[in-house]
Amino acid sequence: MTSTGIRLHAPAPGWAISADVVVVGSGVAGLTAALRCEAAGLSTVVVTKARLDDGSTRWAQGGIAAALGEGDTPEQHLQDTLVAGAGLCDEEAVRILVTEGPDAVRRLISTGAHFDTDDDGDIQLTREGGHHRRRIAHAGGDATGAEVSRALVEAVQARGVRTIENALVLDLLTDAEGRTAGVTLHVMGEGQHDGVGAVHAPAVVLATGGMGQVFSATTNPSVSTGDGVALALRAGAEVSDLEFVQFHPTVLFLGAEAEGQQPLVSEAVRGEGAHLVDAGGVRFMVGQHELAELAPRDIVAKGILRRMLEQGAEHMYLDARHFGAEMWQHRFPTILAACRANGIDPVTEPIPIAPAAHYASGGVRTDARGRTTVPGLYACGEVACTGVHGANRLASNSLLEGLVYAERIAADIAENRAANGLHARVPQPVPEPDRPAHPLLAPETRFAIQRIMTEGAGVLRSEASLARAAEQLQQLHGEARDALDENGKTAEPGVDTWEATNLLCVARVLVAAARMREETRGCHWREDRAERDDTHWRRHIVVRLNPDRSLAVHTTDTADFPPTR
Repeated sequence: MTSTGIRLHAPAPGWAISADVVVVGSGVAGLTAALRCEAAGLSTVVVTKARLDDGSTRWAQGGIAAALGEGDTPEQHLQDTLVAGAGLCDEEAVRILVTEGPDAVRRLISTGAHFDTDDDGDIQLTREGGHHRRRIAHAGGDATGAEVSRALVEAVQARGVRTIENALVLDLLTDAEGRTAGVTLHVMGEGQHDGVGAVHAPAVVLATGGMGQVFSATTNPSVSTGDGVALALRAGAEVSDLEFVQFHPTVLFLGAEAEGQQPLVSEAVRGEGAHLVDAGGVRFMVGQHELAELAPRDIVAKGILRRMLEQGAEHMYLDARHFGAEMWQHRFPTILAACRANGIDPVTEPIPIAPAAHYASGGVRTDARGRTTVPGLYACGEVACTGVHGANRLASNSLLEGLVYAERIAADIAENRAANGLHARVPQPVPEPDRPAHPLLAPETRFAIQRIMTEGAGVLRSEASLARAAEQLQQLHGEARDALDENGKTAEPGVDTWEATNLLCVARVLVAAARMREETRGCHWREDRAERDDTHWRRHIVVRLNPDRSLAVHTTDTADFPPTR
């Protein structure tokens, strides 16, 4: 796979450092990869967009799914994952996840993570949607992500792993052979490095998280602007399954006009017995699925939307008043505080909820070792598409995937380094191409993109809504291109303009894939194609970026991923 030659408009790097590995992102996937690489004797640099603990991981409430309980097995976990993935999971990728997962969790515990335990010291396990057994390990009641992040950040700091905080990654560097040679980045604020610079390294691990900010309302933090997927596309990598964006069924409803990050009400609340009800107190999920409120997320989200449409309501309710004050305070303190901060007391009243953008099941296409189609470029966590999630992620598989595949990436990088001997090559990036840089969008374009995507490519989609979204996004794309072609001018380089440009890139890919998939499957819900069509669509949609910034979109021949090498 050759590079597109496309790069973001940015100043030339004013400083550079070298390493064996650069990891971009500081969630569970990124920090796990960094720790394992460092343990293997590899010089490792972690680049993160904000502070080390500011990614999506710390917002994860429910926990980590793994076959840790008595009577549970990896095979049962595998079957639940395959059912949730609606026919598009790569079975071998899932088998890796569920078989290597329990030991990966134990290694996380040995790193310093503390999970909730019972009086005998055994890990407490709960259930979430799509799981037929209690297999969700949690910490601090509903603060699992915060505990995992704390443990990994402390381990990284204790082991002296080099970190660069407040740094937005820009583009991949490659050598004359087209192999990875590092990244360019912009460091915001004062410190040892400032402004645009470069980290030269023969291996780059993308662990940049998701792209939830492409929608108006999301559970994702403000840093989740699809930077990793956009970088990979410009570098010539393939992305897959980007149409499968999971909308979490139970997000605290703050009003129809609410934008940005919204408080999540964990699936574990339903796992402990909360009921979904309408304004009349009717449990509308009963009879729709054998697991009722604990059906896979796409089914629950659709059930909520259907009831809202039937009743002309803006939201439904989650009723957990029967928990009582003590259970709320000890099992779900984070959610309790978030509800009360917004004027809702779940101890005495139902919680208003509605679906909101949550998790991207697709991303940069990888193999079982986390390798992308660009030599030396790896991806793990939400930015990656390993084949584990298929058309819909099973609850609490995300943290586990980050652990398992980050460890596999570190092992592959270490093996390659060992094969090359102690004198591994020092990458020599080729000069930047002469062609004009990618034009940047004005910062306010971000809100236009979010509005277009929410209206046209949200939970409910159709050919008409997607066509309208594609036309509007293409207009934004064309305006920026035409301005650059006519007079060479573009928006000023900066974090806001780079983020807006990345969001437009991933939005165009998402809409193109959603238009091509003429069926309803998993969390991709087409109103005009209401049925699942295994004959024509049990396959993956793969997208790459052409040198002229157009999109090349095709389907795989089967539900299996083709090799990346």
